Amino acid sequence: MADLAKLPVTIVTGFLGAGKTTLISQLMQNPGGKRLAIVVNEFGDVGVDGEILKGCAIPDCPAENIMELANGCICCTVADDFIPTIEALMKLEPRPEHIVIETSGLALPKPLLKAFDWPDIRSKITVDGVIALADAEAVAAGRFAPDVARVDAQRLADESIDHETPLSEVFEDQISCADIVLLTKPDLAGPDGVAKAKAVIEAEAPRSLPIVEVAEGRVDPRVILGLEAAAEDDMEARPSHHDGHDAHEHDDFESIVVNIAPVADPAELVARIERLATEQNILRVKGYADVAGKPMRLLVQAVGARVRHQYDQPWGDRPRAGRLVVIAEHDDVDPVAIRAVLAPETATAAE
Repeated sequence: MADLAKLPVTIVTGFLGAGKTTLISQLMQNPGGKRLAIVVNEFGDVGVDGEILKGCAIPDCPAENIMELANGCICCTVADDFIPTIEALMKLEPRPEHIVIETSGLALPKPLLKAFDWPDIRSKITVDGVIALADAEAVAAGRFAPDVARVDAQRLADESIDHETPLSEVFEDQISCADIVLLTKPDLAGPDGVAKAKAVIEAEAPRSLPIVEVAEGRVDPRVILGLEAAAEDDMEARPSHHDGHDAHEHDDFESIVVNIAPVADPAELVARIERLATEQNILRVKGYADVAGKPMRLLVQAVGARVRHQYDQPWGDRPRAGRLVVIAEHDDVDPVAIRAVLAPETATAAE
């Protein structure tokens, strides 16, 4: 049992586009009577997820309880960013009753667990649980690895080496560290896809894990809060590809920020993102667009060629500036080509 005097922290991890922000937005609306605080760790320098969550703020989780760490992985900036953020949240009045940390989609959760052993906070907080989100359709299709067949062929050709791709390692480490797995977007995967995704997760998990299907982030808070896992004391049961390494690198991935001009029709922007995913092997696109003549900003979220968009908030007094974050594996990034597709007017002016 976790020490009830400690402030419980839930870590929400998951592959790119698995639905972490949607889950936390729903949790903020239905916190099970708990006063929440949220820490958002983004990959890149645009606080998209933080803005989304602040737009969902309610009395049990006001905007001042939502903090962003937008430059660098939490576990790589423990002393400079993570510890001060946790300490600041604990000094809030009224004090939060539960902290939820949304990690970057590229983050490895186990190094973050190690951060909870820091002397400044280890006697004050405990990891109530690690929640891993997995996109049912993507897992069933094997998209956590760019070319699964090629990786398997390499392993078969040489049994003495392990040719894991960065994406598959991220996925496996997140599952291995979890206390519960939420299988998201089951409607897109269908029954066969859900069954296949569950089989993949069960094969990767180092121990038996509950797997719960979740649509649109809706889950009873009692399922994911109050697990009392004390995960910081249970790291041996959470194996990682990076065990024994002093640090981990994010050089396998890169983010590009693209400022985009106002668009006349959201469908035009969707078509550009779909083209980008096909031509440039882009993993993730997220951000905002200014649609001409519309008083609200357009929230855009894409996983590969699957694009979702909705008007989320009025622009109000904020500058009507469209901006997208594009994430890809390092070897696939071509900033010039990316900007030529998403912001052709800028690319033409630069020529």
